Amino acid sequence: MTTYYFALASQNFLLSEEPLEEVFRERINYYQSNNKEIDFWLIPNPNFLNRPAMTKFKNLVPDEAIAIISTNSIFINWLKLRIGYVCIGQFEDSLKLSEESLSIVNQP
Repeated sequence: MTTYYFALASQNFLLSEEPLEEVFRERINYYQSNNKEIDFWLIPNPNFLNRPAMTKFKNLVPDEAIAIISTNSIFINWLKLRIGYVCIGQFEDSLKLSEESLSIVNQP
């Protein structure tokens, strides 16, 4: 099983009100300069929120959620400090970035 850590917020907040592009650009540059593989993803409408264990998170961000997911808990905790108004949590999945847990759910 792989443990995935996430920071969750509304799409409007993360994409419009926060300098997320700058944060990702800095992080990608850091990874490239240290020859590290990217271990984080931006997932709109993450399907893992439909799991029963994720009800509290789904209730906190009921509409148009977006998640930054990583296998690196330190990065997610750093995001919480950097951005502030995000929920953080974790879940386990037996498949690497499986469609069941990380796929995009199309909104009507």
